[in-house]
Amino acid sequence: MPPPTDLSLILPAYHAATLLEKHLPGLQTYLARLPIRSEILVVDDGSDDAGATRQVAERHDCRFIGLPHNQGKGAAVRAGMLAAHGAVRIFTDADIPYELESIELFYRYVREKEFHLVIGDRTLPGSNYFQEIPQTRRWGSRLFSGFVGRFFVGGIYDTQCGLKGFQAKVAEDLFGVSRINRFAMDVELLYIALKRNYDIKRLPVRLRLWEESGIDLMRDGLTMLWDVGHIHLNYRRGLYDQRERS
Repeated sequence: MPPPTDLSLILPAYHAATLLEKHLPGLQTYLARLPIRSEILVVDDGSDDAGATRQVAERHDCRFIGLPHNQGKGAAVRAGMLAAHGAVRIFTDADIPYELESIELFYRYVREKEFHLVIGDRTLPGSNYFQEIPQTRRWGSRLFSGFVGRFFVGGIYDTQCGLKGFQAKVAEDLFGVSRINRFAMDVELLYIALKRNYDIKRLPVRLRLWEESGIDLMRDGLTMLWDVGHIHLNYRRGLYDQRERS
C-alpha cells in the first residue's frame, strides 16, 4: 500500500524540462511549508527529449509518469489523477502560472469545506488573469468559454483555467470515464460533474507569471470545438456512465 498522502499535485508536461527545472524548486519549497503530506507527479506527454523531463522530475524527487507517445493534456492529466495517492488531487500547468497560495486554498476548500471539486475562474472579482495576457489570447479564451458556458456547462464561463482540484473519489470517477485527450478535457470534466450533481466551487485566481504557450488559436480552437461537439453525443451513448469501483 502507498503511504497516505493529503495532496497530489499533477503537472502535465510536454517538452517542458526547462520550465520544470525553473519552477519546481519554488513549488517544492512552498509545499514543504504546508502542514500536509504532499506529492508532485510529473506526467510527460510523450516528449521526444532524450529523457530530459524524466531526469528533471527525478532530480527533484517527483513521481514520474511517461506516456508512450504524445496524446494531449487531457491524457496526461488523466494518467496522473488515476495514479495519484492524495486525498485531494490538483492539476495545474508545468510553469505553475498561478500564485502558489492558491494551492493551499484549493486544498482546504476540497478537504475541509468538502466541495467535490474546486475550479479556478479567471472572470471572478479578485482574479487578475485577463489583464496580463496578450489581447488575441484574451479574446480567444473568452469567446470559447462564453460559448461552452452558455450551451454546455450551465453558466460556468471559465472552463479552461489551468487550476482544478478534486476529492480523490471524484477524480477517480470523472477521470475514469473521461475520453477527450486534448484541451477540451476541461469542458468534458465539468459537463460530467454537472450531470453527476457534484458540488463545484469557483475561486478567483491571480496570475503569477505568463509563459508563452505553444497553443495555436486557430488550429487548437477548431480541435476544441470538434471535441466539444462530441461531449453530448458521448453522454447520450452512455459513455460517461459511472463505473463500479473494486
